[in-house]
Amino acid sequence: MSADGSRLDRIRQRNDRLIEISVYSAAMNTIFPVQVLRARDEHTAAPTLYLLNGANGGVGGSWYDETDVADFFRDKPVNVVIPIGGAGSYFTDWKSDDPLLGRQRWTTFLTEELPPLIDQAFNGNGANAIAGLSMSATSVFQLALAAPGRYRAIGSYSGCVRTSDPQGQAFVTGVVARWRGNALNMWGPPSDPTWAANDPYLHADRLRGTAIYVSAGTGALGPLDTPEGTRGDLIQLVWQVMFGVPLEAVMNMCTHQLHDRLQSLGIPATFDFRSNGTHSWGYWQEDLHKSWPIFEAALIK
Repeated sequence: MSADGSRLDRIRQRNDRLIEISVYSAAMNTIFPVQVLRARDEHTAAPTLYLLNGANGGVGGSWYDETDVADFFRDKPVNVVIPIGGAGSYFTDWKSDDPLLGRQRWTTFLTEELPPLIDQAFNGNGANAIAGLSMSATSVFQLALAAPGRYRAIGSYSGCVRTSDPQGQAFVTGVVARWRGNALNMWGPPSDPTWAANDPYLHADRLRGTAIYVSAGTGALGPLDTPEGTRGDLIQLVWQVMFGVPLEAVMNMCTHQLHDRLQSLGIPATFDFRSNGTHSWGYWQEDLHKSWPIFEAALIK
């Protein structure tokens, strides 16, 4: 148990790669499942890569379920940690408890409570990186800003980082409402300065020194928007065509705004603007593969 009261509640070995742990968050007074893939040599202290799920919080489909992370990281000297939960929360600390989503203190959980527990249980060496997709592609920037030095590198795949301008506020409010939450409980009314305080676009100058990888497609149908690309899942294919196309087009616009912002500040970052691709897991798997060398260089020195 940590001094703040958070603790590992249970550890279960699900298969040769996956360990599922239950973590009690004192800040949220709730137990959350967390998926862990151990580094190749569990006897040697290793860094940790946190992978945040999208707006569903990983319920019904997480990084482990939807991508090849188990195989991709099998031979790599890094612990991979995938928290489950936080649907519609933006993985931030909310101002007020929400009638439906309850108490949301994800910044506290991901920057103060969880990392020490992971390091203690899985021989972590204190070096961390974090990556997220869609909703959590915003969160990774917010978390890096909230806890300077906690994450040496961040990966943001298909996200909208700008949150406090009218368009950003409308987008965030819509995502939260999709999961039955009320953004007024998160950051207050649109005039509340908490919106600006949590806008990475406005505070991008504080990201200097952090390794950054950002990616987005255009929304144009690509090689993974086919029956073969969805492994014969026609329902998934229909979703990608109907919803993944317009969503990724919006993300592309947001990502170009972030690119221009970082460039104006002289902050180094790697941007991958794909020439096609929808808002879907197949492309995020490719993004993770491409960004791993950036993470590796920051984590393993």
